[in-house]
Amino acid sequence: MRTLKYLLLFVLFFTSCKIKKEASDTAGFVKEMSAKKVVRKHIAANFSKKTLKAKFKVAYRDRKMKQSISLALKIKKDKVIWLKGTKFINIFKAKITPEKVLFYSSLEKTYFEGDFAMLKKLLGVEINFKQLQNLFLGQALVNLKKEKQEVAVVENTYVLSPKTQSNFFEALFAVNAENFKLEYQSIIQGQKRQRLDINYPSYTSIQEEVFPKEIKINVKRGKESTTIDFTLKTIEFNTKINTFFSIPKGYKRIQL
Repeated sequence: MRTLKYLLLFVLFFTSCKIKKEASDTAGFVKEMSAKKVVRKHIAANFSKKTLKAKFKVAYRDRKMKQSISLALKIKKDKVIWLKGTKFINIFKAKITPEKVLFYSSLEKTYFEGDFAMLKKLLGVEINFKQLQNLFLGQALVNLKKEKQEVAVVENTYVLSPKTQSNFFEALFAVNAENFKLEYQSIIQGQKRQRLDINYPSYTSIQEEVFPKEIKINVKRGKESTTIDFTLKTIEFNTKINTFFSIPKGYKRIQL
């Protein structure tokens, strides 16, 4: 398992070189910092507003389909994540709370109501409400304080990894040395040949909040791969948001 960890660090090094090639010529050296302090600063950099309302351009691609849509996102922090996908017409809506997932497809006239199995099917890993919220906010999917971390400086980035990796998955988290948001996080389930990579190439600073301007998700299951790229268009904080959700009449319930 430790061999895999260092292999991942090697891969991450070359990935980060590509992302920050232009910046590396002028960037200063990153001072050494304990893993505990990096974790503390990353947690402190979390989103502090009560609500957000954003619009994204989303590009989705897998083996069978390639599609671009507009996505509206509303979040009441720690309470509700509301999503609406459109492409000339409404394609889907979803409402996610810590307890359950509600989703319907306007194209297929179907809906889902249940646990987080739908998100696991999409992303390839177990994911709960808090983790999904963190994905959009540029925060680590796992609780970095739960396990002791190791830290390495790679291309002006603090790369965290648990000292004792799980028997079920390996994890790496690259933390920006300036804003302490994530640049990259990777979760690998070697036994199942599954891998989730989430990259944050750029951020924007609005109202003292650092928010992802781009989110690039890559899911690999064996030889199959799915990519989802988010590009931020607009965002507002602490505005009154409506997260009403109802299933249209006549839609058929599906099970996962």
